[in-house]
Amino acid sequence: MAVLASIGAVDTGLITLKRWGLLGPLLCPGGGDGCDKVLSSAWGSLFGQPLSLFGFLAYAWVLLLSVLLLVLRADGRGPLLQRCWWGLFLTTLGMSVFSLLLMEVMVFRIQAFCAFCLMSALLSLALLVLSLIGNDWEDRGQLAFSGVMVGLLVLLSGLAWATAVGNPAVGVGRGVPTPVRSASTPATIQLAEKLTASGVKMYTAYWCPHCHEQKELFGKEATARLTIIECAPDGLRSQAALCASKKIEGYPSWEIAGRIESGVKPLLWLADKVGFKGL
Repeated sequence: MAVLASIGAVDTGLITLKRWGLLGPLLCPGGGDGCDKVLSSAWGSLFGQPLSLFGFLAYAWVLLLSVLLLVLRADGRGPLLQRCWWGLFLTTLGMSVFSLLLMEVMVFRIQAFCAFCLMSALLSLALLVLSLIGNDWEDRGQLAFSGVMVGLLVLLSGLAWATAVGNPAVGVGRGVPTPVRSASTPATIQLAEKLTASGVKMYTAYWCPHCHEQKELFGKEATARLTIIECAPDGLRSQAALCASKKIEGYPSWEIAGRIESGVKPLLWLADKVGFKGL
């Protein structure tokens, strides 16, 4: 359990450092921009911090309890030993339930694949199994009851959070784009500033889900630095005539060096177009 928790701490720790802009690009197994899409989505942050930070804290706590178990076993301290096992069971159960919920979000809502996220989910499940088979549980009825209660609490709380994040447009007036919820990194902010300085424009419609997806890749702070043209006639500060003159047919569309490129673009693709090397 200590070894698996260490792997999980390294996994989530590296992701957190990248989201904070303290680490360069991470090679996502499987290729593509799936990891960036998942980690930079609205579900990638909690309380203004990367969600991976809380995963790191959970793995660090499991690592501490696992090491403490090794010490207590050598000393033969029974009561405290059982408390550690209970802490491991309840913690890894909560991690597993929340990880499975995040897998549902990744597959069905974000519709992208992140190998780092999958590895974290598998590690959580493995730790839960080890916590169950590693101890001689005397009262299995209490074990089952506590597990069901904690599992339901984490599941219901997680569902409420995921639903609230997935419906950010509640209360937004007509013609106003959905607010961006994900946090930007120093690199995405610099990229947005470089795009604007290079005369790059993003043509959007306030109701367009793919436009919101593109903005979430940048994050809230970086999106505010982009040159964004609203094309919907009933949108806030609409420039529908300009969009018509540019023959914009799909959203989002990027105007780069006089050419129109349609669709959600990976940040690395945009960075390459303007010669930005900071990602």
